[in-house]
Amino acid sequence: MARYITISCLGPRPLVVPKDVPPQETVERMMEHWRSQLERVLPDGPDLIVLPEACDRPDKVHYPQQQRMNYYRTRGSQIREFFSRIAREHRCYIAYASHTEAADGSWRNAVQLIGRDGVVEGIYHKNHLVPDEYYKDGILYGKAAPVFDCDFGKVACAICFDLNFDELREQFVREKPDVIVFPSMYHGGIMQNYWAYSCRAYFAGAVAGLPCTVVSPLGEEIARSTNYYPFITARVNLDCEVLHIDRNGAKFSEMKLKYGTDIRIHDPGFLGSVLLTSESESVSVKEIIEEYGLERLDDYFGRALAERHAPGHIEL
Repeated sequence: MARYITISCLGPRPLVVPKDVPPQETVERMMEHWRSQLERVLPDGPDLIVLPEACDRPDKVHYPQQQRMNYYRTRGSQIREFFSRIAREHRCYIAYASHTEAADGSWRNAVQLIGRDGVVEGIYHKNHLVPDEYYKDGILYGKAAPVFDCDFGKVACAICFDLNFDELREQFVREKPDVIVFPSMYHGGIMQNYWAYSCRAYFAGAVAGLPCTVVSPLGEEIARSTNYYPFITARVNLDCEVLHIDRNGAKFSEMKLKYGTDIRIHDPGFLGSVLLTSESESVSVKEIIEEYGLERLDDYFGRALAERHAPGHIEL
């Protein structure tokens, strides 16, 4: 059955705060900054809001490291609590990305996923740091990459430099999240499309000062922010599957004749794959796949690989 959610991504440039501004005043300026930014997407009623990497860090050019550390310690949980109030009031999830201090005084580059009730439902620590994050900022590498169960589906997180490493991507290929959230300072270019397609997931990128994007499980960009407006909102249907055309394609006309506008079969071209989506209130993509004996893309690739390695199939 149709399973729509609305995703908003925001990517304004980091807030410029003069270095002589006291830490608590910086906290207050930061909350006001994000209040005004969120007002641009909240009228769309998002289910999930994604904020950029280190979203509450003042612009580093104007706010030196020692001042930032004083600010972080003054900030504590104040800004997280601010976002929790927003999440509670608007009944949405917020992916809040920030530098956080652990109980032992060490630091992490983290995403805290705040639930609709304002409670933190899970935390992801950036697995693949730029080396200077460790050497200059004292941030430790994350060791796990949990996938979070939300009321609309499964959400995975990747932060900035993470996008360059197959180790993390391959974990998500296995765990099959519905949405990958990507708070970042780095856009990633074609890596965004590749992650979305290889994980068969929607990809929601919030990139500070660069285009924010929503990418489909076919690797197609379906929404992008502009130089004028650093935010986007997109409505996506999570009841979908990626299918290869081979063998499946012969059944598409019959499926459309029966279900009409209750299903969508989208071909991006050149890929050999389509995205089957249910727009119905009574039948799911899973049920349609079972009814017509369709083969999911991953199953097709698995079968093709097994055929290659079957006895007698490889040249001597």
